[in-house]
This record gives sequence, C-alpha cells and structure tokens, in this order.
Amino acid sequence: MIYLIGLWESVRDFIATGGDVLYFVAAALFLMWVLMVERYWYLTSVFPKVRSDIIARWDARADTTSWYAHRIRDTWISEASDALNARMLIIRTLVAMCPLIGLLGTVTGMITVFETMATQGTGNARLMAAGISMATIPTMAGMVAALSGLFVSSRLEAKAKMAREKLVDSLPHH
Repeated sequence: MIYLIGLWESVRDFIATGGDVLYFVAAALFLMWVLMVERYWYLTSVFPKVRSDIIARWDARADTTSWYAHRIRDTWISEASDALNARMLIIRTLVAMCPLIGLLGTVTGMITVFETMATQGTGNARLMAAGISMATIPTMAGMVAALSGLFVSSRLEAKAKMAREKLVDSLPHH
C-alpha cells in the first residue's frame, strides 16, 4: 500500500511539473490503449468464431460458382473486413494526436517562461527553469505515448490484414 502511495505521489509530482496538459495526454493514452485492447480481444476471441461462421455458411451453399454467389462471398468478406478494421482509424488518430497534445504543453510552458521573464525579469532562474520544465515534459510524455501506441497499432493492423487474407483464402471461388 505504501508503494502505491509513493507511486501516486511521483505521478502527481510529474503532472505538477509538466502542467495540466499532461491530463489530456493521459486521457488520450488511456482511450488509445482501451481501444487497442478491445481490438486485440476482437482479433483473438471474437473473429475466429465469425470466420468459422462465414466459412460454414459458404460451405453450406449449394451454389458457389455463379455471379450471385460471388457477390454474396464478396459481401461477407467486406463485412468481416469492416469489423476487423473498426476503430483502427480512431487508434491511428490518437497515436498522431499524442505528440500534438505534448506540443500544446510546450507552447503553454513557454508562455509561462515569457510571463515570468516579463514580470520577474531574467534574473529569476528558478521560475524560468520551472517554465522550461513545464515546456519539455509534456512533449516527452506525448512522444512516449505515441511510441507506445505506434508499435501496437501497427501490429494490430497487420494482424487484421492477415485475418482478412486467411478468410479470403478459406472461401474458395470456383
């Protein structure tokens, strides 16, 4: 319990040093990871059942060679592909937004530095250092958040593409 309190205090100190923009970075990071975990769960748990259902429906069809049968096959593949790629655009957008939110923190931190210089002069190095810290920490946090999501989202996209290709290969069109 004491470890958790110490961890919470260090997170609170980090946010106090980096400014309120870090709350937005944290919110974007949390949403991004919730969506990525959901996509991983869909790819590993739900889609195999959907895939086997589509294959069973295709194998149950008496007609698999006509133009109509191929359009039905294409429709099923398209619906499965849409389900596989659902929310991937939101994930990619959140990955791209994290560094931008961090840059917003940079701008607000630099404004703090300039306000300090305007009111206190350039002689107060401690206040200027706090503003510069407030300018750099959100940028770093945004970049770390984006990097953490970039790898996982690219793996999820590759996994979804592979699942779609396996589905297409499992539905032969004679």
